[in-house]
Amino acid sequence: MDRDATGALFRAAAEGDAAAWKALVERLAPLVWSVVRAHGLSDADAHEVFQTTWFRLAQHLTRIREPEKVGSWLASTARHESLKVIRAARRESPVGDPWLLDGPSAGGTPEEAVLEAEEAATHAERVRRLWAAFGELSEACRRLLRVLMATPPPAYQEVSAALGVPVGSIGPTRLRCLRRLRALLSERGES
Repeated sequence: MDRDATGALFRAAAEGDAAAWKALVERLAPLVWSVVRAHGLSDADAHEVFQTTWFRLAQHLTRIREPEKVGSWLASTARHESLKVIRAARRESPVGDPWLLDGPSAGGTPEEAVLEAEEAATHAERVRRLWAAFGELSEACRRLLRVLMATPPPAYQEVSAALGVPVGSIGPTRLRCLRRLRALLSERGES
């Protein structure tokens, strides 16, 4: 994605050109979606964050100093808005039916329920260790890997525009970051 062309579209959109705004959204929507999806939000929350990200851009049209970096601004805003939704969800405490002492029956035996619970706990612990190791990576690695974890993965041109890195350095940097993550997991006894 050509940053200068994106900057020109942004400037035209900021001046009220509806066609430029539409083209800017079409150009950068996959990037915003990739960042939002990388945070594992529900479909409803993902759509809300996507819309909020574009709303924030509309609110700040006159304040963006480097129009050619609007992709990076959108990626950062999408990440920030995603994290706000995640933090808000953590504050909510789900309440079940207090009269169901052992929860709804899934039709399995108590032994199967115990095995499933143990497997879930083991999986949750592995995920926790992975994210703990991920948190020890450099900020640049975390940002790059978060964007690249999206489903479907964004094109390297989109990643380049969002993070301000050359397209040719994305693959090698990704490899170095993944090797570092693997080394951190190995130090913890994870394979």
